[in-house]
Amino acid sequence: MDLLRTYRRALTGFADHVGRIGADQWTAATPCGSWDVRTLVNHVVGEDRWSVPLFGGATLAQVGDRFAGDVLGDDPAASARDAAEAADRAVSEPGALDRTVELSAGPTPGREYLHQLMAEHLVHGWDVMVAVGTEPRLDAEAVRECARWFTDQVSMYRAAGLVEPGVPVAPDASEQDRLVAAFGRDPGWRPRS
Repeated sequence: MDLLRTYRRALTGFADHVGRIGADQWTAATPCGSWDVRTLVNHVVGEDRWSVPLFGGATLAQVGDRFAGDVLGDDPAASARDAAEAADRAVSEPGALDRTVELSAGPTPGREYLHQLMAEHLVHGWDVMVAVGTEPRLDAEAVRECARWFTDQVSMYRAAGLVEPGVPVAPDASEQDRLVAAFGRDPGWRPRS
């Protein structure tokens, strides 16, 4: 498994999903509690913006609040593409994944941070797709790698309140459905008509 390749697929997949959001869909409800589509996309694009200086060695204090508030502007799809391209360049720098990155949870190996970002893009990509009524199809290789990684992280994520409790699924559920259920989503969630 090539972590950088699967991260890139999740990253570009998310930007592609954002590019297909209709002008009338930005206020649609999502599986993320009180977040509408724009709030959710703003969150992920903000994460992409944060990842650039953090992989470059900046501290949280040095980044400060420069990515607070709206990072989408008047063209959210272009903002998402631009942020994804910048994030990809940052993680592609020689040695970037071997660095220790300062996160709110403390010093974190670059590869671990990249796993977190991959999960963020996959799961929130699923959130966007179901919120706007698109059939949710995530990259199978990225789903498999994310599920493998999350197995060792799920207790910490739940204890920290980062994800809702897991949702039960049928024994024959797909890998994708098992992944989103592990992250506290009902794989059958659809917007109310």
